[in-house]
Amino acid sequence: MSEYYQAYGTLVALLVAGIALVAIAFLLGRLVSPSRAYGRYGEKPIAFESGIDPVGFGWSQTNIRYYMFAFMFVIFDVETLFVFPWAVYLEQAGDDQGFVLGVMLVFLFFVTVTLPYELKKGVLKWV
Repeated sequence: MSEYYQAYGTLVALLVAGIALVAIAFLLGRLVSPSRAYGRYGEKPIAFESGIDPVGFGWSQTNIRYYMFAFMFVIFDVETLFVFPWAVYLEQAGDDQGFVLGVMLVFLFFVTVTLPYELKKGVLKWV
């Protein structure tokens, strides 16, 4: 019975340690942050890029193509994450190698079919 409670003791200790680490991180961030210096310099620091003061409004539109390229990158990156463990498993599959190979080829087919579709929709045109 003591091992049973010891497992819960370990869980409680990990929870307390996690909460303590988060609390310490917030406390250090509050102590080190420059928010206390705003009053000394007269004006609150403004957003700038490369040391140049901003001109115009802070809001600007971003073209949807940037998001589409990022989304496509994520899709093909996830595909890569599926292919590498699959290749390792294929070597150890034994009698199921044909089935495992077929499943991955179907997956790759559906991912590859998206490229002509994206070309047709004009997503890959960089204007």
